[in-house]
Amino acid sequence: MRYSDELIEEIIRRTNIVEIIGQYVQLKHTGSDYKGLCPFHNEKTPSFHVTPSKQLYYCFGCHAGGNVITFLMEYNNMTFVEALKYLADRAGIELPEQEISESARRASDRKAKLLEIQKKAAEFYYYRLYSAEGKPGLDYLHGRGLTDETIRKFGLGYADRFGNSLYRYLKGRGYSDDLLKDTGLFLYDERKGVSDKFWNRVMFPIQDGRGRVIGFGGRVMGDGKPKYLNSPETPLFNKRMNLYALHLARASRRGYMILCEGYMDVISMHQAGVNCAMASLGTALTPEQCTLLKRFTSEVLLLYDSDGAGIGAALRAIPLLKEAGISSRVVSLKPHKDPDEFIQAEGREAFEERLQNAENAFIFEMEQAAGKYTLSDPGQMTQFQHEVAARLLEFPEELERNNYIAAVSARFGFPQEALKKLVARTAAQGTPAAAWRPPKSGREKQAAGENGLVTSQKLMLTYLIDYPDAYRATKDLIGPADFTDPFCREVADILYEQLGKGRVSEAALISHFPESERQSEAAALFHTTVPVESQAELDRAFTDTVARVLASGNDALMRSWDGTDLDVYRRYIDRKKKLDGFAAGKTLHLAENDSK
Repeated sequence: MRYSDELIEEIIRRTNIVEIIGQYVQLKHTGSDYKGLCPFHNEKTPSFHVTPSKQLYYCFGCHAGGNVITFLMEYNNMTFVEALKYLADRAGIELPEQEISESARRASDRKAKLLEIQKKAAEFYYYRLYSAEGKPGLDYLHGRGLTDETIRKFGLGYADRFGNSLYRYLKGRGYSDDLLKDTGLFLYDERKGVSDKFWNRVMFPIQDGRGRVIGFGGRVMGDGKPKYLNSPETPLFNKRMNLYALHLARASRRGYMILCEGYMDVISMHQAGVNCAMASLGTALTPEQCTLLKRFTSEVLLLYDSDGAGIGAALRAIPLLKEAGISSRVVSLKPHKDPDEFIQAEGREAFEERLQNAENAFIFEMEQAAGKYTLSDPGQMTQFQHEVAARLLEFPEELERNNYIAAVSARFGFPQEALKKLVARTAAQGTPAAAWRPPKSGREKQAAGENGLVTSQKLMLTYLIDYPDAYRATKDLIGPADFTDPFCREVADILYEQLGKGRVSEAALISHFPESERQSEAAALFHTTVPVESQAELDRAFTDTVARVLASGNDALMRSWDGTDLDVYRRYIDRKKKLDGFAAGKTLHLAENDSK
């Protein structure tokens, strides 16, 4: 069951958004809004606005936005239902019990039990670390420079030398083998019986984005193999879709996140105050992890070991991050091997300086490519320049490409104009660049679309939200079906229903989207301004937008026609006549002072 729009709107209406956000952000009253420093990215000049009349917040710097539910979801890592229940309790509103099927209830109960077992296992390992049996593990962690406070923060523990201590502990608390088999914590053998999967290892609890323990990594004490052992795939744990310490890194507010190789790298950085570090889980970075990262950041610093394997890992990660719409830079640790060694040797201040001087990912790639050539040889230098020219065609925007041409020329001493001409010739030939051009990411497709059709559709939604005249002037011309972008169509369906009832509720509209990223995108529609200087310019801009949306909707209508339904064809012709009216100079009017 989904909570009704009326109930959600009532909870939002009875909540003081300024009071809630003001618990986390220092807000200053300016006009009809409140302003403060954005809690979702680093900034020195306030660009974070809270608008009580609309029950919305929006940052004009990082474009985070939404209603009070969105804020709690993003800032406190809550689910939609958790945030709604929290606000309902504050407002004195009792939420109805959600009705779910018996099978869904059983699955939910089983998942809750598995999470409970993982948590108890983490507590067991932590307790063992500080017992007599855990001395080897505690000595190892202290020897690596970790404080007891850091050990507690990350919940580190120890699996002792006995082969079934955890199993006996959990069985003693009434958990069945049917459940324990799904935890990944035990080995079941018909002849040998049941034994703990982890023994004689320092234990690293792996937590999901909400901080719940879903698995473990274990580092063997001594020379045993493998050195590191992770939980297997379970109903809770998929290493391709999780990142170690993401639940901590996402709250850092640094504006970027750091990806490194191992647990100890992450922990040593957090102990040094670099609290935006995380790591993949015993495997190379995956597309699923990049998609997860995109929810929390637009920039990643790659901080892998400075050996050949680390460089290779960085080169593999860069295109995956780019595919997900994330920019990246590469941190050099030389002459040290890893972050832990660097921090121990040179300290936090020097480490922060390395982060600030992280190298652009494309320049890093070109430096690694240069290693394949003997650049003192004119022939090989020419080959390298051709490779660089082909790679520069990855940047479709001319301005950005020219910036990289200048940067690469300065780095390698190329004649800039000669390189620019080589890039142009390579583009004209087509084939060489094709081998180097990666598949475009969904973000790039969206950005390209937003230069035209999608931008028009979003602007039309903004007109409908801000100007009552916009709906009255166009309700016989366009409707939800004319919004061909999936997100715009979803917003339009909700918005037109509200407009038909005579009232737009911004906060309720945003609550239709369970994902915080979509909520921010919807919030942006309420904070878009049309840069016009006169009423005539406003009318012209509005008319042009309506014409573009009508034209795209009409094209979509014609594409859907199967050639037999005459009603569809008549609708197309009727709309075509209306479109011809715009071509002939028809102008729609908006009352400027009608804006909300």
